Amino acid sequence: MIENQELKLIKANILVVDDNPVNLRLLVQILTAKGYKVRPVPNGKLAVSTSQAAPPDLILLDINMPNMDGYEVCQKLKHNPQTADIPVIFISAYNNAIDKVKAFEVGGVDYIPKPFQVEEVLVRVKNHLSIRILQKTLQEKNTNLQQTLEELKTTQEQLIQSEKMAALGQLIAGIAHEINTPLGAIRSSIGNLKDFFQNNLIKLPIFFRNLTPIETENFLKILNFSNQKNQSLSSREVRRLRRNLVAELETRNISDCHSIADVLVDLGLHQKLEQISPFLKSERGLNILEQIYQFYTLRQSATTINIATEKAAKIVFALKTHARYDSGEIQIKSDIINGIETVLTLYQNQLKQGVDVIKNYEQIPEIYCYPDSLNQVWTNLIHNALQAMNYQGQLTIDVTKEKNHLQVKITDTGKGISQEIMPQIFKPFFTTKPAGEGSGLGLDIVNKIINKHQASIDVDSIPGKTTFTVTIPMNLEEEIPNV
Repeated sequence: MIENQELKLIKANILVVDDNPVNLRLLVQILTAKGYKVRPVPNGKLAVSTSQAAPPDLILLDINMPNMDGYEVCQKLKHNPQTADIPVIFISAYNNAIDKVKAFEVGGVDYIPKPFQVEEVLVRVKNHLSIRILQKTLQEKNTNLQQTLEELKTTQEQLIQSEKMAALGQLIAGIAHEINTPLGAIRSSIGNLKDFFQNNLIKLPIFFRNLTPIETENFLKILNFSNQKNQSLSSREVRRLRRNLVAELETRNISDCHSIADVLVDLGLHQKLEQISPFLKSERGLNILEQIYQFYTLRQSATTINIATEKAAKIVFALKTHARYDSGEIQIKSDIINGIETVLTLYQNQLKQGVDVIKNYEQIPEIYCYPDSLNQVWTNLIHNALQAMNYQGQLTIDVTKEKNHLQVKITDTGKGISQEIMPQIFKPFFTTKPAGEGSGLGLDIVNKIINKHQASIDVDSIPGKTTFTVTIPMNLEEEIPNV
């Protein structure tokens, strides 16, 4: 380091400014003899232009010069960002206190009176060049540190995104299944609609034309009964109703009891048996009931398509929301519960295999936060909870308001976290999973996001119960730096 600094001193570039040729020549000889690269300049105007064209490492500047004195030269240099950092040593015959004070006021770093001593000039030049070299070295290190910091931030963002995508990748199979389910329902319902329009629509005018006024009235009445069906029955209840209806229809001597019982239960007419019993004893009545069932099927198909598309849209929206990542994310008002529900939607396929989800949500206000980042927190904590339970158990999510904070607790009934590894779980790259199954960055990222929100995260764990508690301030309104 010292040898490198000495080498830079020898190669230093010094600008000497003096209108006296004798003084100028003497300074050039003294400095050149020490190995410095010296440029002589006879006036102030040329000194300014030369410094701007090729900034020196140091300037020796006379004060008493025609047209532009040394004070004015120094002021111009200091007002220009390109030359402002160049150290200026004044050399002057002016030797009173006022002149020296003014020299320092305009930006000079030192003052050498004339006639000068050669040793004094060399020592002061060396000292100020050393300081200048140290300043440049420090600036270079600061620049390098800043560049390294930016690279680290970029790497961190890439690691966060990589971890997020890794968690997301584990969801893909389940999400595909979740989307295929509504797509299958839509496909089946569209088949029903297509069949009706191809085979039955053309028969409707003839059907209605052949109805008597009383049959038309009864048709509309029964159709209205079926349209009012809003009771949702379990499979067990449906089977019980069918058995009872079959028995009742048999006592009324109605043929094809099983098929008719199925239709009546589907239409929700099992409680209207007295009103519709006359229809069931004639072929015309059964034809009317069949037509009512076709209209009911159309309505059910349309309802199924509506529910299925809403479910698929919800999954796609959750996937888009979760996959979005913006390193320049800003604070916005957001509903924490919506974010948690988005994550639960993505994990729906894994949850329904054997996880009982209990939601205890208080009514809470929207708060200023980084919602995309918080969704990453809920993803990691819920994913870890499911893995800890091996996707079998109870997942409890509590969202409460505690004074000026919101508190989110995520509890699982898994095997728990041992006290030996508890202090390490938030450390980067620490993982208890087999090689290749985890990066060990999940909880480290969670911790950084929590810190970004000026929040806190705590964990309590015993075998059979682990709770992560996230406490977020509600007054996070001032923009704070991104992690």
